[in-house]
Amino acid sequence: MHGAVDARPIHRVYVDGFWMDQTDVTNEQFAKFVRATGYVTVAERKPRREDFQGAPPENLVAGSVVFSAPDHSVPLDNHFQWWSFVPGANWRHPLGPQSNLNGKENYPVVHIAYVDALAYAKWAGKRLPTEAEWEFAARGGLSGKPYPWGDVFRPDGKWMANTHQGHFPNIDRGDDGYVGIAPVAQFPPNGYGLYDMAGNVWEWTSDWYRPDYYAQLAKAGAVARNPQGPDSPYDPTEPTEKKRAHRGGSFLCTDQYCSRYVVGTRGKGEVSTGTNHLGFRCVKPPTTTNLSAGK
Repeated sequence: MHGAVDARPIHRVYVDGFWMDQTDVTNEQFAKFVRATGYVTVAERKPRREDFQGAPPENLVAGSVVFSAPDHSVPLDNHFQWWSFVPGANWRHPLGPQSNLNGKENYPVVHIAYVDALAYAKWAGKRLPTEAEWEFAARGGLSGKPYPWGDVFRPDGKWMANTHQGHFPNIDRGDDGYVGIAPVAQFPPNGYGLYDMAGNVWEWTSDWYRPDYYAQLAKAGAVARNPQGPDSPYDPTEPTEKKRAHRGGSFLCTDQYCSRYVVGTRGKGEVSTGTNHLGFRCVKPPTTTNLSAGK
């Protein structure tokens, strides 16, 4: 399996009870938050010169990172062939300034930086899940299964998640019913009633990302109780970037490139960077009786 080295070794974890949103936060839910608070996301703000020393002024424009399928087959060793910074791309304009959310109220909100997700969660009286909580919830009561629904990617030939079919990255055939992103809750929920715990969009967790964190937990020997992630971030491929862990995979995941719709696998992202395949969902303590998909 591609990219799974940082998900080993297997280790035992205990987490206290919590409620989790049934779906990713949607555009409609995020818009309600923005209307109530006037919040402006990171992608909508012009970058500050002091944060990007040496960058030419013409590059200091608001925008975000967007996937664009090349028009031909390309080698898979350079992701800049399909990812690019697009001025004017943000949660309201997910593919760039000419795009909009018309008819996409029930789609996951994307282009969300970590602080944006935190701001929404605080407003909603919730928080972001730890990696351990996210994985516990994703498994839906199953143990040791590769997918939130069990052992087989397509049980009885049925599509269970929005992933990439065709030839990555230039052709997504949409065999699962969707080319690119899908509305929330279009596929069966897992055993805990949670939708899209594999595929569609990546989800922020509250843990700093380190590839050796699971080795640290396993070395401790005992069951890790409510692990909160490492004290500091470190990604050896980009050691100066502060990254948090992503979970769940997205509509771009495929066994041709990365199979990170598999439950135990991990993603990562720089905290001020969003993309059009990254969203989030929230959790809250079990002090209320209502599990909702948002405030």
